[in-house]
Parts: sequence; structure tokens; C-alpha cells
Amino acid sequence: MKKYYLHNGTESSGPFDIEELKAKNITKASPVWFEGMLHWKTAGEIPELNQLFVVNPPVFPLFETRQPTPKVATKKEARKILGLSINVFFTVCAAVVFLIGIIVLNTIEENRSRELRIKNHKTEVENYQLELKQKELDEQKIQAVIQEKIDAERKARALTQNANNRLLEIEKLLASFQDNMVETEKKLEQASGFKLLRTGAEKKEQMDLLQKNIDSFRTAINELKKESDQLKLEMEKIPN
Repeated sequence: MKKYYLHNGTESSGPFDIEELKAKNITKASPVWFEGMLHWKTAGEIPELNQLFVVNPPVFPLFETRQPTPKVATKKEARKILGLSINVFFTVCAAVVFLIGIIVLNTIEENRSRELRIKNHKTEVENYQLELKQKELDEQKIQAVIQEKIDAERKARALTQNANNRLLEIEKLLASFQDNMVETEKKLEQASGFKLLRTGAEKKEQMDLLQKNIDSFRTAINELKKESDQLKLEMEKIPN
């Protein structure tokens, strides 16, 4: 005898014969399977099970008030998707979408955090490079100031040395001009009193020449003294 299996949407039961199926109150939409079938079918699609769905009319009452026949609520078989009820299927889909949304949000947040870390690292490197460059510039300024000071000291020493050398030279020239002027003054004094073998014109010419030399020496001495005083003033202005 052929045996049938039923499925309630979550699990299968059976095997049952036709008499046992009558007690199960199955409907045309109930899933049924028996050996030899490739797929589950509804009970209404299996010819030999149609006898289970013949409705016998109730006994007609002869002397009783006819009561309205209550409508029997036919329980519709819930639609299924991928073996799951619609509610369960959409609940699973919502959970999957929610999980995907969380994963996407976490991925976006991780990408932002990574980009922020990269940007911060780049900023730190740039700041460090700027700091090194600023230190290098400061060091160059310090070296420039030191070099400028060295150059100024060298220049001051050179000016001082040149001035001292010139002062020594002026002192020698002054001493020489003083000696020459004294000597020329002596000659002038001697020439004014010496008369032998000279005419008055020769004497005057000789005295004029000697006086001219004396004036020249005096002028040179004055110029040298002015130069000496100027050099001493300039030396006072030279930074130590």
C-alpha cells in the first residue's frame, strides 16, 4: 500500500496511508510526498487524494429552523521562500542587511581612521622637517653673526694696525721735518749775518730760499699733526 508523507513548513511526518490522512484533516494546499515523486506536491495535485476533499452536505432539517452554516475558516498555507516563511525570510533579510550595514559603517570608520592617522603622520613629518629647517636657518644666522663679528674684529685690527703704522711714520716724518726746519733756521740765521763774497741780491735770494724751505717744513709739520690727530680720533671710534 502506498504511503504518504506530510510537511508542515518546518518538518515532515509520516508515512501515512489514506485512512490515516483522513484523520490529519489535510487540505488541498498541504505538501505531500510519496516514494517515486521527484518533488513535493500539494495534496490537490495528487488525484488519488481528491477523495479526501469531497464535502458531504449536512442532513436537511425537516422541522427545525435552518441555522446559517458557519463558515469554516480555511487556513491558508503560508507562502515560503527558500524553505522559510515570509516573516522569517524577511526577518533574516533585515538581519543580514543590518549586519552588512554595520560592516560597511565599520569599514568606512576604519578607512577614515586610517586616513586620519596617515594625515597626522604626514603632518608630524612636515612639522619635524620644518623644525629641522628652522634650526638650520637659526644656525646659519648664528654662524653669519659670528663670521660678521670675526670680520669686524679683523677689520678693526687692520685699521688699528694701519693707523699705528701711519702714526709711527708721521712721528718719524715730524722728527725729520723738525730737524730739517731747525737746521734750515740755523742756516737762515747764519746767512743773514754772513756778507763775504756775496752781493746784496745773492744774500736776499739765499735767505728767501731758506725761508721758503722753512715755511714748507712748517706747513708739512702742521699737515702731519692734523693727520695724526685725525687718525687718533678715528682710532677711538674703532670698536675693541
